Amino acid sequence: MTLDDDLVKSVDHVSKLLNTSRSAFTRKALREAIAKYHLEQLEHKHREGYERKPILGDEFSVWEAEQHWGDE
Repeated sequence: MTLDDDLVKSVDHVSKLLNTSRSAFTRKALREAIAKYHLEQLEHKHREGYERKPILGDEFSVWEAEQHWGDE
């Protein structure tokens, strides 16, 4: 893996502030980036699903009587 010198310096600086190693910091950053990617993909699928099959105006009205907001 090739990284720019400036990026390595930034990683080293932040790693030192966080009292961790460059490797541990990088592993965590990569895991978080992958998790974010997967979440974005799920959100994209969710959005596409609603675009293909939009909610009808009264689709959930049958459940309104079941809601309890604790204000009664």
